[in-house]
Amino acid sequence: MSLAFKGRHFAPDIILLCMRWYCRYALSYRDLEEMMAERHLSVDHTTIYRWVQHYAPELDRRVQWCKPLQTKTWYVDETYVKVRGEWMYLYRSIGDGGETLDFCCCPRMIGQIRGIAGTR
Repeated sequence: MSLAFKGRHFAPDIILLCMRWYCRYALSYRDLEEMMAERHLSVDHTTIYRWVQHYAPELDRRVQWCKPLQTKTWYVDETYVKVRGEWMYLYRSIGDGGETLDFCCCPRMIGQIRGIAGTR
């Protein structure tokens, strides 16, 4: 990953580590400064702030492809299928594009399991 670390006073690994910890965990810049000091690295909290401001938009752009798609509309499909000789209900949640988001296979209808009136 080449994010143009040229001219920085710290190694790219240190910069990326600070950014990863800041973005992944709810740490303050001062917490990161203290954690780096425990590793014998003198990094000021404002330096970490500048790294995040400079590199975060580019990192976000590069990881867009691996973020799961989140659709606002989804549908539930209920099908009765035979599994190993036994009839079961297959429930699938389907996204806008037709992709399966999740599924559940139950021996009885979900309404019967929950005791909802009016189900078979």
